[in-house]
Amino acid sequence: MILKLRQGMARDESGFTLVELLVVMLILGLLAAIAIPAFFNQRNKAKDADAKSSVRTAETAMETFATDNNGKYTGVAVADLTTIEPTLNNAGTNLTLPAAATDNTYTVQVKSTSPNGNLFQISRAANGTTSLRCGTGAGVPPTGPGKDGCPTSGDWGS
Repeated sequence: MILKLRQGMARDESGFTLVELLVVMLILGLLAAIAIPAFFNQRNKAKDADAKSSVRTAETAMETFATDNNGKYTGVAVADLTTIEPTLNNAGTNLTLPAAATDNTYTVQVKSTSPNGNLFQISRAANGTTSLRCGTGAGVPPTGPGKDGCPTSGDWGS
């Protein structure tokens, strides 16, 4: 009786074969290979977005400074910008004024804390137009092609 019961159970038992398990492991490995790099890249994108936001805030602070100084940007310093807009303190030393401001021109830039090291920059020309540039090397405008968060044209404002 017990022997017949065991034989019946052995016939009815089914499970996964080794090949089936290997296929499932292969699929999971492929999904992980796609998802993990995309997940880590999201952190870099967020850091670039934070730098862009900070440079836009600095642009607003520059305009506020000019409003308080007869429409002129001359003499502005990073300390003035952080006084006008305290959230710029979060940018720390990554917020710079790479070129001296004149009566009607200025340049502000923020370096991203992501590993790509992009510089996001806003410059105001004498005619009042602004340009938004992005690159990896210091300068006005930043030199070198941008990485990840920078379009190949270097203009991140469009």
